[in-house]
Amino acid sequence: MSNEILNYDKVAEASLAKAQRDGAETMWDRRAAQKTQCGFGEAGVCCRICAMGPCRVSPVPGKGAERGICGANADTIVARNFARMVAGGTSAHSDHARDIVHAMHGAKAEGPFKIRDEAKLRRIAGEWGIEAADTKETYALAHELADMALQEFGKPFGTQRFLKRAPIARQELWERERIAPRAIDMEVTTLMHSTHMGCASDYESLFRRGMRTGLSDGWGGSMIGTEFSDIMYGTPSARPSSSNLGVIDAEMVNVLIHGHDPNLAEMVVLAAQNPEMVELAKAKGAKGINIVGMCCTGNEMTMRHGIKIAGNFYQQEMCIITGAIEAVVVDVQCIFPALPALAKTYHTRFISTSQKAKISGDMYIEFSEETGLENANEIIKIAVENFPNRDAAKVEIPDIKQDTMVGYSVEAIIDHLDAVVNSQLEDELGTVKPLTDVIYAGVLRGAAGVVGCNNPKQQHDYAHVKVMEELIKRDVICVVTGCAAQAAAKAGLLTLEAKDRCGRGLLEVCERVNIPPVLHMGSCVDISRILHIVNLCADVRGIDPALLPVVGIAPEWMSEKAVSIANYVVGSGINTYLGVIPQVLGSPNFTKLLTEDCQEFIGAHFVFEKDPIVMVDKIMEDMEEKRTALGI
Repeated sequence: MSNEILNYDKVAEASLAKAQRDGAETMWDRRAAQKTQCGFGEAGVCCRICAMGPCRVSPVPGKGAERGICGANADTIVARNFARMVAGGTSAHSDHARDIVHAMHGAKAEGPFKIRDEAKLRRIAGEWGIEAADTKETYALAHELADMALQEFGKPFGTQRFLKRAPIARQELWERERIAPRAIDMEVTTLMHSTHMGCASDYESLFRRGMRTGLSDGWGGSMIGTEFSDIMYGTPSARPSSSNLGVIDAEMVNVLIHGHDPNLAEMVVLAAQNPEMVELAKAKGAKGINIVGMCCTGNEMTMRHGIKIAGNFYQQEMCIITGAIEAVVVDVQCIFPALPALAKTYHTRFISTSQKAKISGDMYIEFSEETGLENANEIIKIAVENFPNRDAAKVEIPDIKQDTMVGYSVEAIIDHLDAVVNSQLEDELGTVKPLTDVIYAGVLRGAAGVVGCNNPKQQHDYAHVKVMEELIKRDVICVVTGCAAQAAAKAGLLTLEAKDRCGRGLLEVCERVNIPPVLHMGSCVDISRILHIVNLCADVRGIDPALLPVVGIAPEWMSEKAVSIANYVVGSGINTYLGVIPQVLGSPNFTKLLTEDCQEFIGAHFVFEKDPIVMVDKIMEDMEEKRTALGI
């Protein structure tokens, strides 16, 4: 175990010490067993896309093999590997969205899947050109909109409908550079085709095709996932919650929901409120049922229901190690295959629910939209009946939790702004003009979207928290999603009191608008909310988003989804800072394309910087250059 990791996070220190006592293996044990990771893989120059290989070429020109058996050089191999990560990430986010749309397609007034934000349903139906969107029967309209959304995945012609939300200058750039995304499945498929053996070898061509695929995630799959989840389950508004392992309750049946699909989470929350289940829990000796969230499912549930967040990615094992979790219920993405074996060290039942993410080792209850509430009731009953099997000698819950404010959707942010300035609403959504005004007036120096995962290559949460603390000190407002949002929650940055850590300008804004300096915007797919609000701000000023003092930051990213996200954020004109360097350094040419050359045709670029303080310094230089260019 890394002492640096433990010294930063006292919850981790105590949990891992307990794991050692209990004989439980954790991610740190497995990382230590890896010893030195493969240098060829780290540089991105290992290729195994055909059976002539695997081939690995030297990351140092003139030393070792310079081409694979087919003749692919480091530029081609690195670009192909990077592109395949984009395809993988896009497919994950977009398949998530497809499940949401299918749930809407089956929604009905008397069923568990309902329309909870009718106004947003009608607004988006109008945005997509559905006739009589204001007057059609609610569920008929929902089904028609769902049909249209399903076409966004596989339509043979045209581009993504949500692209029209971007300012005209950005839309024209996408058309000029031939990176406007078409159907989502088409982009993933054609990118995989391009990276097949014997296809594209030009690294810039692969980068552009990857950029287009990433944009189909941000402006397609993720935006559909976000907006349609709001329609189905309610658009988030600011609400209090709590975070960290201390939200686990020793006197209650604790059910941990981990993953990303709100369809499952919503049904489990509903089942846990079933009076029969609550009475059964009491009959088994518990005071009730306590649902806690992990990773992006935690974000989805906390922003809509105030459900407490047990932790982010690196805490998934620590939750089980408390010995007080009756059931871990998972759907898709970011779930350790090691969890079932760990659960058997305790009394915990591990229940996987998705055909796409069936995890062997304990129990599988297939979840479907048709039988969702029945599945959830079965799951809750299993958890409740497992409560008496708890081993009291193994129960140890850290007494650490932090109050938070969550649920700042685009609509919630605009409501806060409108309430302060009493503006005449420009449309149903209101206006972001007050936000652009304080940036142009110099009250705020800029805005940052801080997103992404945890990675054992970094001190867990340290880079997230340090970057946010330094930025708000320098009058940069932060919006957060995913595991970065949960890092901010645990550090107390999602509270109104956190304004006291801000610079003078941001402090004034927080006091007037009554918001924290770091705004919780949701899960990883909800980075599309960040895109939306940035583009609304650019539209107000009639400029391309690339001109605004705004950045994207992923201090501790690890997944393919993060590579897709980084591509669509850069492709949307926002410089993106990565604290973990992607596996591209084996090709200096491709690295230069990412960090310099793409600026010429996209208007933004990637920045790699491991040190969070140095990263913040670079961000401030970036923002000052843009402020100067805007005459601020």
